Amino acid sequence: MPEGDTVFRTAELLADALTSRVLTGCDIRVPRFATVDLSGERVDGVVAHGKHLFIRAGWASIHSHLKMDGSWRIVPARQRVPTWDHRIRAVLTTDDSVAIGTSLGILDVVEWARENDVVGHLGPDLLGVDWDPDIAEQRLVARSEDALATVLLDQSVMAGIGNVYCNELCFLAGLLPTTPVKGLADPARLVERAHTLMQANKNSYRRTTTGDRRPGRELWVYGRQGKPCRRCGTPIARDQSLPRVAYWCPSCQR
Repeated sequence: MPEGDTVFRTAELLADALTSRVLTGCDIRVPRFATVDLSGERVDGVVAHGKHLFIRAGWASIHSHLKMDGSWRIVPARQRVPTWDHRIRAVLTTDDSVAIGTSLGILDVVEWARENDVVGHLGPDLLGVDWDPDIAEQRLVARSEDALATVLLDQSVMAGIGNVYCNELCFLAGLLPTTPVKGLADPARLVERAHTLMQANKNSYRRTTTGDRRPGRELWVYGRQGKPCRRCGTPIARDQSLPRVAYWCPSCQR
């Protein structure tokens, strides 16, 4: 599933193409909103909150969530949009370009003033201008008995963390994904690390948590089952029985 940094870049891509442009076409291919036509409305901006995207035009905010396979792409206005592709959920056209939303896990249209109804329950956005580490820490430690990985993936604690960052943060904390939150020696430091990592990757398509963007060196444990730990050499373990696939070093994480 795309994580906060991916969604942030998607919002930037859409904003560059659409902001201040007038929509010449609006095709929402979801039955409930199929009659919504924002043609003639000017796009006022595109914002991300955690894993949620909002394209604001006129009275409306087109809300989407990429889930596992969703994406937005921009193509030139002269390029023909394939009508046969059943995966396309939204087509927004301007004089210059076309924004195409494909395989979107969630797509709806809400009033600008009602955006908070969609994301108000979420925790502080790791890439948001209103990021608040104190609130994130409070929500984290309030779940002291729950497994660390479960809490990190809960968007009501911090918005934007997905499976990659979850596994990497557990490694950096030296704890197994199943360790209760109360096992954290320094919750504030984990919150700070989450923010630092997300900020460091928001403008790069090659995500890294090790600080090394060379191919094959970007991550500590995620996707590295059986490969040696970069710190101690112990083979990285993997467990698919957990709600989300977990990777860890049996030596470095306790």
